[in-house]
Amino acid sequence: MSTYVYCTGQRGLSAPEGLPGVGDPPPAVRVVTESDLAAVVSDAPLPLRPSRNDLRAHQTFVHESAASVPLLPMRFGGVSADDAAVMAALAEYAEQLIERLHVLDGRAEYNVKAAHLAESVLHRVLADHPEFRTLLDANPGTRRDGHQQRMRLGELVAAAVKDGEAEDARQLRLALMPLTEAVSVGPESTAWLVNVSFLVGRASVEKFLSVVVRVRKENPHLDRQVNGPLPPYSFVEPVPVGRAGAEADTESA
Repeated sequence: MSTYVYCTGQRGLSAPEGLPGVGDPPPAVRVVTESDLAAVVSDAPLPLRPSRNDLRAHQTFVHESAASVPLLPMRFGGVSADDAAVMAALAEYAEQLIERLHVLDGRAEYNVKAAHLAESVLHRVLADHPEFRTLLDANPGTRRDGHQQRMRLGELVAAAVKDGEAEDARQLRLALMPLTEAVSVGPESTAWLVNVSFLVGRASVEKFLSVVVRVRKENPHLDRQVNGPLPPYSFVEPVPVGRAGAEADTESA
């Protein structure tokens, strides 16, 4: 049977007890070792699907394992042919894995998302552009003129909102980047104007979070969401210890 891989780390990495693995019924989780490295694995369920329960099981295993030792998390869906293939990959990529474990030791990922609060942004745009208010209050004369006026006003407001999104995204990154060691931009989404993961050292976490709070207070038109501390999913260079059998974002589970 194929082997499902949750994470890799230095020898001594252990599988948290009492937590279900990925699959239905949940398989037993075990640790395989090779020289100074280890991987937390289980039998891979067939078929492997990114169900909510399995995404959560994967995420929980990685988070609990990361609570005690540095590790390199696998995203959901990492599968190898068998335990021997995992051990062979640990041996082949040992230097790369150990180097990355050293880089990420004492660091965690914080994912920051931000979006505009529509009503607050509209008030802000009208306050920043009094000419829009003048256009809004102007007598259009005819029904056709009124329609064209509303269309023009809508275009102007949309452009101003888009410019504001770009500037707010830039300012948020500028405020947080000096406190981080690496940045990874997440997938674009119409729901968020910012979706960025930051690699933050243990000594900088308190200051990083205080800046997030300050930015929110200074920008009441922004809705922001912070997830962390997370295992550094976005900062692990992929190696074929477990090849992805299904794509999913474990942070959304």
